[in-house]
Amino acid sequence: MAESMTLLWCSGSEPCWRVMITLEEKNLQGYNQKLLSYEKKEHKSEEVLALNPRGQFPTFKHGDIIVNESFAACLYLENQFKSQGTRLIPENPKEQALMYQRMLEGLNFYDKLEWVIYYEWLVNEDERHESALKRHKEALSTELKLWEGYLQNVAEGSYLAGDFSLADVIGFPNVAVAVFFGLSAERYPKLTEYYNLLKDRPSIKTSWPPYWFESKQGPEVLKDF
Repeated sequence: MAESMTLLWCSGSEPCWRVMITLEEKNLQGYNQKLLSYEKKEHKSEEVLALNPRGQFPTFKHGDIIVNESFAACLYLENQFKSQGTRLIPENPKEQALMYQRMLEGLNFYDKLEWVIYYEWLVNEDERHESALKRHKEALSTELKLWEGYLQNVAEGSYLAGDFSLADVIGFPNVAVAVFFGLSAERYPKLTEYYNLLKDRPSIKTSWPPYWFESKQGPEVLKDF
């Protein structure tokens, strides 16, 4: 089954990590995969562009079906393999609604993280302004406090929307990136607790970004947040 699947991905990409966690949770190990590099411009290679005209990762293919957006790929895998592995969309309507809410909010969290961490990479040097960076930092600070608040209402040892779900598939990589880039455990105890709860989950540990094994801590961009 998994042999008919192919994933083109890069290390440290949260969108790629989401899809890899989902594949693991659905017991779809053994899929074809190829680790490529943004730094080497491999996302603009003919191989990638033939499947993904945007030239982005992840690029995911199942048989003749191509699904390139990570949210779409995660939903596709859950819907195609509902009875296999972990059920990632709750049956309970209240938990399901919360799961979709946190899942989609996770995209906002991701965007705000990316802008602060990779500001110098995303913005041309002649277009950078301290005032713009300040706005991005303020937006991320608000987002971090929001998620810290969400987790205040989660029972100890629980996940974002009841059992482990797509909310966590999307949410955990955001938190892991924040921790990697120096998020304060003292100021964000609930986010840190959530990180520690999930970091050794088999699906997450197996798909952990390879370069993070080489460098346990990234630049402490978020240490003062």
